[in-house]
Formats: sequence, C-alpha cells, structure tokens
Amino acid sequence: MECIFCKIINGDIPSYTVYEDDVVKAFLDINPTTNGNLLIVPKKHYENIIDIDLTTLNHINKVAKKLYSLLKEKLHIDGLTLIQNNGLGQEIKHYHLHLTPRYVDDNIKHSFNKDLLIDIKDVYQKLTSE
Repeated sequence: MECIFCKIINGDIPSYTVYEDDVVKAFLDINPTTNGNLLIVPKKHYENIIDIDLTTLNHINKVAKKLYSLLKEKLHIDGLTLIQNNGLGQEIKHYHLHLTPRYVDDNIKHSFNKDLLIDIKDVYQKLTSE
C-alpha cells in the first residue's frame, strides 16, 4: 500500500510518536501549524469518516482528550482546534484527526470567501426538505 500513514504505522517511515496503543498511533505533524501539532491515526486503514467504525472513532476521541491534557501540561497551550478533513482538503486519504494547539499569540485566522455564502434560511431549507 502506498499510504504514507500506513507506512508510518508499520515503521517503514519514522515518526515522533507521542502515544500509541493497539488501535491508534499519535505523532507530531511534520508540517505543523503550531508547536505540538499532532495527528491521531487509526492503525487500520480507513479513508474517511464514512468508512471508519464508531468504536474506532470513539477511541480516537478518547485519545484526543488524553492528548489535550498532555499538551496543556507540557506545552501550556491556551486552547485546541480539532480538524478532520474528508474529500476536498484531505491530502492523505487515511482517516486522521489533527490536534492543533492554540496559543494566545498564534495569529491563526479562519478565512473564507463570504461571497459564496447563501442565506442561512436557504441552507436550512435545503438540509431539512425531503
């Protein structure tokens, strides 16, 4: 398999692993947004949130809670952003959860094109109509 995360999990590519158990491996992102940026990756290959089973998904969230505490204790982070991409924006097609530590002075901005937004009532209508 050509998946870079599968290669990391198998030990073919080294990583800075901070947590590992039978289900997941959590390691530092080599292209971090902030100090301590982690990825939690299931050891079994799932492409996205539709493919992954709920037991594994729940386990990933439990590990995220543990790692949040670790980041607070060791790096004194001020907050944490969790990001999980599917399809567009998902560079590696192996389910993974980004843990991005937030710091008061990190200057991270969520930017988007407001001109593409439609009225919230129209979005609601589309989501709730049969």
